[in-house]
Amino acid sequence: MGEIAYMAEGLEGVVAAATRLSDVDGERGRLTIAGYAVEELAPHAAFEDVAYLLLNGRLPDADAAARFREDLAARRALPPTTIDVVSDAARTEASPMAALRMAAARLSLGRPEEPLGDAMTAIAAMPAIVGAYWRVRQGAAAVPVRSDLSHAAHCLHQLFGEAPTAERARGLETYLNTVCDHGMNASTFTARVIVSTHSDVISAITGAIGALKGPLHGGAPGPALEMVFEIGDASHADAFIRAKLDRGERLMGFGHRVYRVRDPRADVLARAAERFYASDGDRRLYQLATDVEQTALRLLRERKPDRPIQTNVEFYTALLLHGLGVPVDLFTPVFAIGRVAGWAAHCLEQLRDGRLIRPQSTYVGPTGRSLGRATPQGHLVN
Repeated sequence: MGEIAYMAEGLEGVVAAATRLSDVDGERGRLTIAGYAVEELAPHAAFEDVAYLLLNGRLPDADAAARFREDLAARRALPPTTIDVVSDAARTEASPMAALRMAAARLSLGRPEEPLGDAMTAIAAMPAIVGAYWRVRQGAAAVPVRSDLSHAAHCLHQLFGEAPTAERARGLETYLNTVCDHGMNASTFTARVIVSTHSDVISAITGAIGALKGPLHGGAPGPALEMVFEIGDASHADAFIRAKLDRGERLMGFGHRVYRVRDPRADVLARAAERFYASDGDRRLYQLATDVEQTALRLLRERKPDRPIQTNVEFYTALLLHGLGVPVDLFTPVFAIGRVAGWAAHCLEQLRDGRLIRPQSTYVGPTGRSLGRATPQGHLVN
């Protein structure tokens, strides 16, 4: 057997799959979704069209789009057992991501295992799971699904019990499109590993949710907005941020493991937030957030001139979702509502093109140990 090369810690820099779904160029700050720049696709496309693009490799024509939307809408209602799990999770105050993971595993109950059908069901059902959980948690009843709303509008309807304005639906839709896929991140890799065994797509997506539940991957962007609220007034931003940097604290919403320049998703969501707050929400909060951002970037350049730390997706995610009324506790589950389209597409791609994912490991434990001899009582001694 040939020598096994030692892999980088965390598999950083290791190519695990070839994909047609997204390309993350951290050096140039570019994100491409199935051939389209995220800044072109996310603000203009319907989420259903983006999901179709990921699952089928092309945008739909009018007839295909209508059929896809109808199929997706028909899968929104949750099975009774799934509703029971969601309700029990809410009543016992399980975390939102734990509830989502438990409920997602039930989506295959009573359905034949079929990859594309499972993918469609997972995408369709996520808003109802998150909405039912949150409403029961707040002491309200889950809202019956409606098939006449777009996916983004349906999501807000499930949370708040009323159909949103076009501006609110567009704001959430832009967000869902922006986060729908992002290379070989931990949750996507988890989904591909599971489905590479030829397990079912629902199992793979449940595993992906479990990976996203971990705070090192799915940490909510809420702290980025908490800093803005704590500052309170733009005149306090300089002193506040200088003090944080003096203490060696991280500025939430700035810097990214992959992007060496500005996160392109931050630009998309910055424009989406600007449009939304121009017509709805607290315009003063938007102005404060942008002032804080500019102060933070100026001080980061001053303190770390050799490290290009830029605004990441968390900063404007927090601002936009807060404006839409989404509670901080639901920021990560709402992220999953968008990312499930990417997970599902990666599962189908892995089933179509891939093989069993089975990496090697390097053993670094002790060697040469011996069991020794056994005592009359059966204990082993060296």
